[in-house]
Amino acid sequence: MSNINGKVWKFGDNIDTDLIIAARYLSTSDPIELAKHVMEDADPKFVEKMSRGDVIVAGENFGCGSSREHAPIALKAAGISAVVAKSFARIFYRNAFNMGLPIFELPQSDEIKEGDIIKIDMENGKIINKEKSYSFTPIPPFMQELIASGGLINFAKQELKENKG
Repeated sequence: MSNINGKVWKFGDNIDTDLIIAARYLSTSDPIELAKHVMEDADPKFVEKMSRGDVIVAGENFGCGSSREHAPIALKAAGISAVVAKSFARIFYRNAFNMGLPIFELPQSDEIKEGDIIKIDMENGKIINKEKSYSFTPIPPFMQELIASGGLINFAKQELKENKG
């Protein structure tokens, strides 16, 4: 599994799924359309400022609120390569892996500043920010496979194809 390198965009505690992708955009499940509006209510210019491969770093309870899969889909489609937070809402945590969006719990997320460039070593459970290194519990192998496959549906398709072949 490869490393992630990206510029940091900071958000606070309790970023709910309605801030990630507002309910007014849920009439579509088209990832490209959702990506145009990601984090719009938290920062109206976010999509214009960010670049593919960037990383969101947040506080506690990221992804709370409604259990919509649109939130991790929108983040991933916008080009966010990962989300690092002190903690995640349970349903968002599962939805993120099911959609193939890597997320990492890091109690010291407040030490990482907006604009920093961080490296995430998924296999070894390390986040490197300048000279400082933080450890997190590495993602279990099965969940790494979900991310590498692009999510649960792609993983299942690959498994089905391999078992038929």
